[in-house]
Amino acid sequence: MLPAFPPLVDVPGHIGRYHVAAAIAQSAALQQHWAFHWRLIGNLGVDLLVMPLQPLLGPVLAAKLVIMTIPALFVLGLILLSRACDGRQSPALWAAFPLAYSFPFQFGFVNFVLSAALAILALALWIRLGKQRRLWLRAVLFVPVSALLWTAHSFGWGMFGLFAFASEWQRLRCADRRHPIALVFACLACVPLMLPIVPMAVEARNSGGGLGIQYDWLAKIFWALTVLRERWFGYDIACTALLFTLPIVALRQARNFYFEPTLGLLAVVAFATFLALPRLLLGGAYVDARMVGIALALALAAIRCRNGSEENRLAIIAACFFVLRTTTTAFALFWFARGQAQALDVVAAIPRGATVLVVVNEPCRNFWRSDRLEHVDGIAIARRDIFDNGQWTIAGQQLIAARHPSAGTYRSDPSQLAYPTRCEPETTTLPNAIRQFDRSTFGYIWTMDFPSRPRLAPDVIRVWSNDVSTLYQVSDDHQTR
Repeated sequence: MLPAFPPLVDVPGHIGRYHVAAAIAQSAALQQHWAFHWRLIGNLGVDLLVMPLQPLLGPVLAAKLVIMTIPALFVLGLILLSRACDGRQSPALWAAFPLAYSFPFQFGFVNFVLSAALAILALALWIRLGKQRRLWLRAVLFVPVSALLWTAHSFGWGMFGLFAFASEWQRLRCADRRHPIALVFACLACVPLMLPIVPMAVEARNSGGGLGIQYDWLAKIFWALTVLRERWFGYDIACTALLFTLPIVALRQARNFYFEPTLGLLAVVAFATFLALPRLLLGGAYVDARMVGIALALALAAIRCRNGSEENRLAIIAACFFVLRTTTTAFALFWFARGQAQALDVVAAIPRGATVLVVVNEPCRNFWRSDRLEHVDGIAIARRDIFDNGQWTIAGQQLIAARHPSAGTYRSDPSQLAYPTRCEPETTTLPNAIRQFDRSTFGYIWTMDFPSRPRLAPDVIRVWSNDVSTLYQVSDDHQTR
């Protein structure tokens, strides 16, 4: 609640896009720098919720209020899902609540985490209607529900479809259906969820097919360890170890614990999906990493106790973990926000409508803590109607497109990120960027976490600096914008 905007890695960049969507019709500078055309894609969840709020609140506060609701929706979904399966709530469920702030949320994948939270809520309703045998009502209702999930984010729709099939198969098996028959009827039950295939097929045809698949098997170990990655390596790892330990102990101590069958199956399906998914798919990154927190949350939600003493003990451990983790998360986000605010002090010195080459000094990707400066330039778009090189412009994934083709490789994300060459051989470096950038396109250079110097080149002169950000201007001999 204290930071001006959610201090999540990608969120400032999203806020810049929200501003372009709302203000481009009235801003000549934005029209010169960006193109924005509304169309139906599976990545619009927070965008559509922010748009009606922007005229009253502006893009920053509107985004903040919408994103603040996402963890609450995730927690509510877990509670309702747990009760929909057997009318009970796992004593370990409080330990799963901090997973609302797991890696995808911390990274700012806000459309995905919104769709995931909505998918869990929808799954609770799907299971409840199935138990009540209101199958025709469910079939009719979930045609628009599935379309809304896909519109929020296609991954959430796919995840929901997988979980809906698994839960329906489990329900039919428990109703004494033979396995082949249960499989067939579970497939038929999911037919009403298929409507989003139509816009997906149209988009695939228009974009010329997929954008590549890439697996990284060793990274899956890293994603499992970083499910609660925030600021402090040892502490975050210890918290993650505790969450994985609880279901393992429940498995080993069958005399005291058992798993609710439907939730247990969903957890197994989620972990299997995590192992099967690639790291890159259809232009999206960290695809497999997005499943770890959900799988772990389902495993914790599935735990049940056979006696009251064990239930009380587990509930106390889970509640203490929730209080501890939520408190430290609040402090971590507050400190991240302070660093971002210091970096943004430079924005007042940037002329409205300027063209700005952004270069951010980043640690290696496996370095535990980042200062989360990768996309703070998006706030400058919202405040000053600038053009910079930090926006995502993948066709079929975003509605925004960058103009200024003369910017070349320094036109969009990730050209603003300068990693050490020892860990990212093909990366932006500040010397290369200063040597290569097009002087007729960019009038200013904004560096973050680099030492401030009077000049970066004979024609690139410092005009403003603090401990985090430095703003340079291209001399008038080369600058045309």
